[in-house]
Amino acid sequence: MEKEIKKEYSNGELIVVWKPKSCIHAAECVKALPNVYKPNEKPWITVENATTQDLKDQIAKCPSGALSYYMKDEGEDSVLESVETKVDVLENGPLLVHGTLKVTDKSGKVEVKNKRTAFCRCGMSENKPYCDGTHTKVDFKG
Repeated sequence: MEKEIKKEYSNGELIVVWKPKSCIHAAECVKALPNVYKPNEKPWITVENATTQDLKDQIAKCPSGALSYYMKDEGEDSVLESVETKVDVLENGPLLVHGTLKVTDKSGKVEVKNKRTAFCRCGMSENKPYCDGTHTKVDFKG
């Protein structure tokens, strides 16, 4: 069973969690906080360049849910929160499903997804059933 890659970045108070396989590369994070998210640098996230509140506000807008956070004194379990289930069809992009989901893959492996999950609509993702941003490279229309 392949373990999901997860990177954490801390400002001492808040821990930003990034799951690269969930990222659809919409670059909303870069647009919102360019001093924090710099995709061409290593590390690409420098949380000390924004306030904790600014980070929370930006992460709440991550369309794929690849970015999340937890407070240092609350632990990682505080990341999980239940939200109303709804589906948004993004023009020329993925299906965004909001809410807590249990996704069973073809091998029977069950994964719990929380907040937002981006499902591929173009059929070209290397991370099916999830979107990996390939729709932008293949000029998907839908």
